[in-house]
Amino acid sequence: MSRLDYAVVTPARNEEDNLRRLAGALAAQTRPPVAWVVVDDGSTDGTRQLLAEVAGELPWLTVIDREHDEGAGLARGRREGRALLAFCDGVAALEPVPDVVIKIDADIAFDSTHCDELMARFEADPALGIASGTCTELQSGDWVRRTKLESTVWGAARAYRRECVVDLFELEPCMGWDGLDELRVQLRGMKTKTFVELPFRHNRPEGGRELTSLHHGAALGRASWYMGYRPSYLALRALYRARKQPAALGMLWGYGVAAAGRKPRHPDAAVVGLLRQRQRLRTTLRRGAPSS
Repeated sequence: MSRLDYAVVTPARNEEDNLRRLAGALAAQTRPPVAWVVVDDGSTDGTRQLLAEVAGELPWLTVIDREHDEGAGLARGRREGRALLAFCDGVAALEPVPDVVIKIDADIAFDSTHCDELMARFEADPALGIASGTCTELQSGDWVRRTKLESTVWGAARAYRRECVVDLFELEPCMGWDGLDELRVQLRGMKTKTFVELPFRHNRPEGGRELTSLHHGAALGRASWYMGYRPSYLALRALYRARKQPAALGMLWGYGVAAAGRKPRHPDAAVVGLLRQRQRLRTTLRRGAPSS
């Protein structure tokens, strides 16, 4: 097996505290990255000052700026897929692009061997296109696993083989892009996988940027419409989540409003067809709960 190198790209906006923790995690890696690109998307806190300090300690850190809308809030930016745009800007700044590029959000942390072990998975399987460890979040004092399906890669920390990165530049920036890219890779005959034995810690709950959990649910519903979800699957997913989070029913509202307004949908029929095929009831029951 040839040894692969990797770079990390982190989209960030007002992430001073989180970036301090992530910098420590990356500095401690037994296999450090060849580059870490932080794309600052208009931070107004102490993010830039922190990164200037960290750059003196990590010679492989680069900070770039991207144009931003002064009036766009963090939640709105997430819904509009600004993380995808920032990630693509970060990838474009890599010269050359290494064997693997890992998108790691600022609120992620992991053990010192995490990236080395993830790279070993890519080295062992040339067909592996997108992969990550398993997401855990703090609940009642314990780190609880969030990722349910091994074929679904969590958006906050995911690694792309170099030839799969090109797909990202063709995607529409909106919520749901980090599911559509997996489908595109799978259609090319490559694998996507979550390695449950490689946990990472997500220090902000899913939807933590939204004003309320109901807003988050509605945003997920609109994203589901754009991606081409089967209505039956969307309803099943919302009801399943609502057992613990009643605001998840907002997904039905968001989906319904988007449908009534005839909002745009993802134009790639092959990608949507694969998604809907996997959302058939029989397939869903075989795979398990509709967590993603």
